[in-house]
Amino acid sequence: MAEELAPRERVRLALSHQPTDRVPITFVCAELEPPARADLAKYLGVSVGEGVDRYLEQYVDLVTVGPNALGSDSFYRGPKLDSLALAYEDIWGVRWERASEALPVGIRHFPLADANAPSDLHRHRWPDADWWDYSRLSEEITRVTERREYALIMTSGNLFERTCWMRGFERALFDMMDNSELFHAIMERVTDFYVEQAKRTLAAAAGRIDLAFTADDIAGQEGLLLSIAMWEKHIKPYHRRLNDVLHSLGVKVVYHSDGNVMSAVPGLLDQGVDVLQALQFSARGMDPVALKQAYGERLCFEGGISVQTTLPFGTAAEVRREVEERIAVLGRGGGYLLSPSHTIMPGTPPENVVAMLETAASTPVPSA
Repeated sequence: MAEELAPRERVRLALSHQPTDRVPITFVCAELEPPARADLAKYLGVSVGEGVDRYLEQYVDLVTVGPNALGSDSFYRGPKLDSLALAYEDIWGVRWERASEALPVGIRHFPLADANAPSDLHRHRWPDADWWDYSRLSEEITRVTERREYALIMTSGNLFERTCWMRGFERALFDMMDNSELFHAIMERVTDFYVEQAKRTLAAAAGRIDLAFTADDIAGQEGLLLSIAMWEKHIKPYHRRLNDVLHSLGVKVVYHSDGNVMSAVPGLLDQGVDVLQALQFSARGMDPVALKQAYGERLCFEGGISVQTTLPFGTAAEVRREVEERIAVLGRGGGYLLSPSHTIMPGTPPENVVAMLETAASTPVPSA
C-alpha cells in the first residue's frame, strides 16, 4: 500500500487484519522515563519537551487520553492528595515513593493491609467517578488531534493489581485461599469504579476513543504467578464484566501483562481481550511464532521490542533486526502494533530508540 495513511486509519486497519502502509507504532505502557527522554533529546539535538514530542509525533499512531492519562491532572476535581517530589498518594489511598528520579517507584503504605472482613472496607475512602470533570474530554481530544488524526486509547482497569496495591501482594494471594469473601469484596469495589468511570469517559468522548487499556500482571519470567484455576475463579470474571461494558460502548480491549502468559491466552480470549500487550519475549516460553500461529486470527498483539535485552543492551543493528523479525511474524496479515515491551528505562541508548522507530516506519508489512 503506497498511500500514507492517517494514524487512526492505520490502527483501525491493523486491528481488523487488513493491509496497512506500515505497522502502527505506539508507546502505550512504554513511556520514556525522564532520564531516557533527556538522553534522546540530547542525541537529536532538540529540547526535552516540544522537540522530543515533535520527533515522536511523526511515528506514533496511538495516543492516550482521558482522566487516567499521564498529565491529565486538569480532569481531577476530587479530594486533595498528598504529593511530594519523590512521593505521592494515589486516588486509592496507596502511598508511593522512589529513592531518586532514576529508580522505579515502590509502595510505602498499603491502606487495606489491616482489613479482616468486608465490613472493614467501609472505613476506607474509595475513589468516586464524580471526582473527574468529563466535560473537558472533548476539548482534550480536539487539542490532541489538531495536527494529526491519532487513534485514541483510554486507560481503564487493572483490577487485581489495584487490589494487591491496597492490600499487599502476599495478603491478596492468601485472601484468595483463606479469606475469599474479603478478596472478592475488594475486587467488586475496584471493578465498580472502573465500569462507572469507563461509561462516563466514553459517553463524553462520543465515539472518538478506539481502545481501552486494561492490565493485570499475572505472570513472571517463568510462567503464571498463580494457577489457571485460581485466576479463572478469582480474577477473570471481573475483567470479563469490565470488558463486556467496554465492548458495549464501542471500544476494543487491550490487556497488558508482563511475563510468560502463553498458558492463559485461551482464557484471555474468553475474557474478551482483543489485543494482548507487552509481549515480553525474553520471558521463558513466550514465543512470537507460536502466538501468531495459534491465535493470530482471533487476537491482535502490541509490544514485543524488548526493554530487558535489546533496547537497553543491544546495538542499533540488533534493534533493527528485532523490529524486522517482529513485523515479519506478528505483523503478517495485520493484527500487530509495534512498541517497546514496557517503559524505556534510564541508560537506554537513544540511538536504539531511533533505530526502533525508523526501522518500524520503513519495514513493509507482509501480507497473509
